[in-house]
Amino acid sequence: MKRGTGTGARVRTPPRVRIEPWGADGLDLLRRLNAPEMTGHLGGPETERQLLARHRRYLDLDGAGQMFRVVLLPDGAPGGDEGEPGAPAGAVVGSIGFWELTRQGAAAYETGWGVLPEFQGRGIAVAAAREVIGRAGAEGRHRSLHAFPSVHHAASNAVCRKAGFELMGECEFEYPKGRPMRSHDWRLDLTAISGGAPGGGASAGGGTSSGGAFPDGGGGVVAARS
Repeated sequence: MKRGTGTGARVRTPPRVRIEPWGADGLDLLRRLNAPEMTGHLGGPETERQLLARHRRYLDLDGAGQMFRVVLLPDGAPGGDEGEPGAPAGAVVGSIGFWELTRQGAAAYETGWGVLPEFQGRGIAVAAAREVIGRAGAEGRHRSLHAFPSVHHAASNAVCRKAGFELMGECEFEYPKGRPMRSHDWRLDLTAISGGAPGGGASAGGGTSSGGAFPDGGGGVVAARS
């Protein structure tokens, strides 16, 4: 936090995060993200068996995208020792990733995230989304990155808007597989990030989505507040 000029008001310093590749120790984070308050827009908590299967998928993406842990950095230069009050620097605060999907025969990336309840409302999801946008753009494989939060999940839709996604409209989406939900289709043009036209085909439009490497129809947890 820092003090505003002239008014005595305290202005929140935007959070700084790094994203670390998913590893074997990510299972504990998945369990923490599986709380009822985190999965209300996603059909409720998964069973332990489902979590183990998800963890394996996250580890086995193998070039079709990547999952990450979100780690909070201090307000100052990397390597400092002061984080936001109540959120120590170096704390693992959530997950995020991107993976391939096919929409109307065109290849693209999808993203999803989850921020632990005690770290929500601080802009962490937006900061992490911007990091993932850079990673997905650097891959140079696909032209667009999509996110599909429920139309009723105002916080996750706000994350998409603040991170620079464009709202394409509403669409039908299954999450988990067999559970239809009404979602917003948010799209971000990765060619502006990569500086060229990736070789993954034309930009994806509306329609039904399949989860690519995630046979349950998507691998993300779009359940974060901004």
